[in-house]
Amino acid sequence: MSFRERFSIGWRLLRPFTLTASLVPVLIGTGMALSQGRFHALLFLSFLIASLLIQVATNMFNEYFDYKRGLDDHNMVGIAGTIVRDGVSPRTVIRLAWICVAISVLLGVYICASTTWWIAAVGTLCLCVAYCYSGGPKPLAYTPFGELAAAVAMGPAIVLLSFYVQTRTITAESVVTSIPIGLLIGAILLGNNIRDMDQDREGGRRTLVILLGRERGRVLFASVFVVSYVVVLALVVLGYLTPWALLVFLTIPSAIYVVKLYYRYTEPKQLHPAVKGTSKLLFRFGALMFVGFLCSAFTTVH
Repeated sequence: MSFRERFSIGWRLLRPFTLTASLVPVLIGTGMALSQGRFHALLFLSFLIASLLIQVATNMFNEYFDYKRGLDDHNMVGIAGTIVRDGVSPRTVIRLAWICVAISVLLGVYICASTTWWIAAVGTLCLCVAYCYSGGPKPLAYTPFGELAAAVAMGPAIVLLSFYVQTRTITAESVVTSIPIGLLIGAILLGNNIRDMDQDREGGRRTLVILLGRERGRVLFASVFVVSYVVVLALVVLGYLTPWALLVFLTIPSAIYVVKLYYRYTEPKQLHPAVKGTSKLLFRFGALMFVGFLCSAFTTVH
């Protein structure tokens, strides 16, 4: 096997388009701190790398345990499936996952030593969610609570932690600002489960969209976007955020496009671009909000 082929398999194993769910919360928390004139570069980099590694580990746990439970096969849609399609050893996948966890823990030790050890408690809970999403006797991914658990652990929890390590405080603004990020992260998983609902049902999963049905799942999916934009608008109107935060409204056409895909198609292959589109939307939303924080900081200073 050539280096290019190995790299391609390794890249798919990371599931790179999902990494926006770990990148954006750190950017938002740090952006809020920057708008208040607080920034520690090494803490930011350490937290960002740790967050990305936990996401990568979560993806690998998902790959490993879905294979062990027989949920993955050669006909599955999406970037996952390096074990069944590319012949990657399951033992290699699970070892790499734990290596990522170990490195993130070491980075967490540095972060805690530089701030407070209470962060270790929240970080441990996030790690538990990362493992229990696919692992354990009753994985969260097999229940209606998978989207909620991941949205909270990867949204508000990471946003507030990244804000705290920079400022040593939690504010009402930071709490409410983290909500749209959590909602959009939950939307990625909800969209993924809408795409895979037939396969998931056959595999014994009882995800939220399976309980609601496809039509109600679509309505919920669209509603998440609406609520996200409404929350940002309300924060601006109430003065918690500056008008620069309205830059996120530039992503509304992308949101409409993604929602239309879910209403237009039902086949997994046709819906996979919609899943990736939701992840890209989160990145654009987060990047524009981060730019808004930078503009707010710059205009405040000058």
